[in-house]
Amino acid sequence: MMKSFTDGMQYLDAQFKKLELPDTHYTDIEFEECLFEDCDFSRAKFKQCKFINCDFIRCNLSLIDLTGSKLFGATFQESKLIGVDWTKATWPVYHLDFELKFQRCILNDSSFFGLTLNELIADACKLHEVDFREGDFRKSTLSGCDFTHSLFMNTNLENVDFSESTDFAINVLENKVKGARFSRYEASSLLELLGIELVD
Repeated sequence: MMKSFTDGMQYLDAQFKKLELPDTHYTDIEFEECLFEDCDFSRAKFKQCKFINCDFIRCNLSLIDLTGSKLFGATFQESKLIGVDWTKATWPVYHLDFELKFQRCILNDSSFFGLTLNELIADACKLHEVDFREGDFRKSTLSGCDFTHSLFMNTNLENVDFSESTDFAINVLENKVKGARFSRYEASSLLELLGIELVD
């Protein structure tokens, strides 16, 4: 059973279960169609790596460093991704949709500042104090999420589905929200930011 990775290697259609590799450093590894289950990569550094069509289930990826790495078609389920600076990864400009998907994950204290990630999916996630400023997230599905203290400024949220999401502070004058969907009750918070009071 594998206990670590080798720099410069390619792993295709491999399964990694219960790997405990916190605080480790790796460079130039390519993972394609791989499954990571119940692994701990907290504070690990994956530099100039590729994660193509990989699934992470119940993994701890908090404070992971993805400097120069590329992700495409990555799915994260029931995983912890606290304090991740997603801006350190490489996002080629010829792509708008990287098919990233987060389901029932914790992404608190993370940064997506200035990134173009169209059609991003976050379902039933905790997104406390996440930085979405200056980003382009058109046509994303960010449903059932908790956005407590997250930052939106000059953010493109056109046609984003925020249904069932709560605790967001989105100023409609400072962000593009045309075509965005909000649950009726939570939409009232958008008006409060404009100083508009709703009465029954």
